[in-house]
Amino acid sequence: MDCDAVRTTLHDYQEGRLPAAAHQAVRAHLESCPACAHAGAVERELTSVLEHQLPQYPASLALKRRIAARWPVATPPRSRWARWRPWLVPALAVLAVGLVAAPVLYVERTAGRATSVRTAMVAEAVNDHLRVLSSARPLEIESGGIHQVKPWFEGRLDFAPVLAFGGDEEFPLQGGAVGYYLDRKAAVFVFHRRLHTISLFVFRAEGLPWTTRGLEQVGNVMARATTSRGFNVILWRSGELGYALVSDVDRQELTQLATKISSG
Repeated sequence: MDCDAVRTTLHDYQEGRLPAAAHQAVRAHLESCPACAHAGAVERELTSVLEHQLPQYPASLALKRRIAARWPVATPPRSRWARWRPWLVPALAVLAVGLVAAPVLYVERTAGRATSVRTAMVAEAVNDHLRVLSSARPLEIESGGIHQVKPWFEGRLDFAPVLAFGGDEEFPLQGGAVGYYLDRKAAVFVFHRRLHTISLFVFRAEGLPWTTRGLEQVGNVMARATTSRGFNVILWRSGELGYALVSDVDRQELTQLATKISSG
């Protein structure tokens, strides 16, 4: 470095603000150049006089305010939490309320859906019975006894219907057919009571909302007995199979048949 370059950086050198390489270059030059070394000494003394020996007066409040207005102090960047806090706090409060209310709403909606599907189960049983009544050929297999009707379903259903009761003088078995109950195939058994037709639907029970409330003992099972559109309906589950018994016969008589079927 030459003398001009050194003298323009003397103050920064003395304050330690030069990069390491430049600092070493200035120091080497001062050690070899008496004129620049003298200039460095003068610079150091002048700095000392300015910083320590001149009188110092506190700035007035008005001056501080003017300086602050013209030269605003940079504030540290706000964290993400600080920036989003005004919006996140209310949102988190709403979320907390939602988390508390959600289970209640879920239970209510689930219960509502289950009740709706249970109602649909009764309505489907009545609709299927009406199809039996209105069909020109409701029976695909005429009854020659339960041991003739049950084997007929083999290969026609995706399950084996269980029915031990084969009819008697009070409730003779007329025959059977393949039908549908809701979204699944069903075995249809048709009985008679005097001039009344009684339909029994046997189907897979899984996936349906079988209720545990309002049941009554019928034979060996707990069943739901109700009335829809003038028809008596008795629904129950036994193992993997569901049963729906429908007719316009007297409720007590239909219960008698349900007892014979479920006790067999």
